[in-house]
Amino acid sequence: MSWATGALRPTVSVGRVSVARADLVPDDLWERVAPLLPPAPERSRRHPGRPRVSDRVALAGVVSVLRTGVAWRDVPSETVGCSGVTTWRRLRDWTEAGVAASARRPLGRAPPRQLAGLGGLLRGRVTCSGPQRGNHVGPLPVGRARPGSKRHLIVDRHGTPLAATLTGGNRHDVTQLLPLLDAVPAIRGLRGRPRRSPRRLYADPGYDFDKYRRLLWKRGIKPLIARRGVAHGSGLGKVRGVVERTLAWLHQFKRLRTRYERRAALHHGLLEPACGLICLRRLRTSFRNDQ
Repeated sequence: MSWATGALRPTVSVGRVSVARADLVPDDLWERVAPLLPPAPERSRRHPGRPRVSDRVALAGVVSVLRTGVAWRDVPSETVGCSGVTTWRRLRDWTEAGVAASARRPLGRAPPRQLAGLGGLLRGRVTCSGPQRGNHVGPLPVGRARPGSKRHLIVDRHGTPLAATLTGGNRHDVTQLLPLLDAVPAIRGLRGRPRRSPRRLYADPGYDFDKYRRLLWKRGIKPLIARRGVAHGSGLGKVRGVVERTLAWLHQFKRLRTRYERRAALHHGLLEPACGLICLRRLRTSFRNDQ
């Protein structure tokens, strides 16, 4: 499974509003995102101003920036249907309203049949260079102390991203272990109380701390964390391959390879839709295989 970017073709114009193409914002994606968006502000009847760009067109601009990696000022308005400044402002408003955090819940829900066999969560992280100044920016330990950020990700055994956080490049990985577990949404679709925690959790030697093992046991989670300098022999490297694959999927979005946004909230606002698109791709593949 991989993400491919192609040439963006012009949109279809209806009146004075451009309709986003299906390859940018498909119908199934829009049906899940539309209920989460805040309502449009009321316009003055005396001075209405120019017509407001629809949220679907603005979302198409966000997806276009994610896939192509172009700067906001270089967003092709004739292709997307709105300018890059309008797209950036709409993303800013959605981020301040908390849309990015809640968008993962409907998009990241796998079919109930597969959730019944959820055995464990997998933990990974990836670093990226960032701006000179901004929130959650620190010297990269592997990048000659250049400023950068670190994205932390937790996925299920199929590689579906469940939660993501952003920290500075000099923060330790284990500091985001418990916050990611707390950010995992409840699993729906099964009879009884929704399950929020896995049975097992896999992680690399970067999380080799007995303190966090005890905290995981208290939560009823069996920690399968590799020891430093010790051959575990449990196939942990094979199991953790799905985490590295999901991180590679995130890097298919060119805008996420390098952090350009100075505000950490905006970069996180781009990271969450990317995870949602990966979840949507996973859902399509699962339903196609079931049929």
